[in-house]
Amino acid sequence: MVVLLLVVTGLFIYNFTTEGGLFNQPLSPKKTVKFEVGHLELEVFYNRPSKRDRDIFGALVPFNKVWRTGANEATTFETNEDLSIKGMLLPKGKYTLWTVPMEDNWKVMFNSKQYDWGVNEKMEPNWDPNFDVVEVEVPAITLDKSVEQFTIAFDNSTDDLKMTMAWDDIKIEVPLKN
Repeated sequence: MVVLLLVVTGLFIYNFTTEGGLFNQPLSPKKTVKFEVGHLELEVFYNRPSKRDRDIFGALVPFNKVWRTGANEATTFETNEDLSIKGMLLPKGKYTLWTVPMEDNWKVMFNSKQYDWGVNEKMEPNWDPNFDVVEVEVPAITLDKSVEQFTIAFDNSTDDLKMTMAWDDIKIEVPLKN
C-alpha cells in the first residue's frame, strides 16, 4: 500500500511539474527545426498551435496585424552565416521572427531583439519594429488541403533554399541564400 501511494504521489508531482505532464498534451507544443547544408546551420524554435475547427487567417490571426508567428514564446530564427533574403542582408545571429498575414501576401520580419514571450498582458505582440533587421514581403499560396498544426520547415529540394510556413490552407515561402 505504501509503494502504491508513493507511485501515485510521484505521478501527480511529475504531471504538475513537467510541461504537458503525462495526461495533458500542450495545445501548442514546442518545436525546434534544424537545417544543415555545407557549413550553413539554421534553427527555428516555435510553438505549434492547431486549427481545431477554427477559422485561422482573417479571424483568429487577423489580417494586416503583426502576429507572433506561432503561439506562446516569440519564435526564434538562428543562422551561423550571413544570409540574403530577397536581396537584403541578414547577418549571422539569432532573431525573433514576426509576420503580418495579409490576404495575398505576408510581411516577414527578422528582429534582432530577443523577447521572453510573444505577447504582452493585453495579448498584443511584444514586437518592436525599431529592431527589425530585414522585412520582406512574400506571396500567400493557397493550399489544396488544410494543415492542422502550424508548421515551419526548410525546403531545399530544388537547390533554392526556402523557409516555409503553413497552417490552415495557406503556405508562404521565404527564399534564403548564403
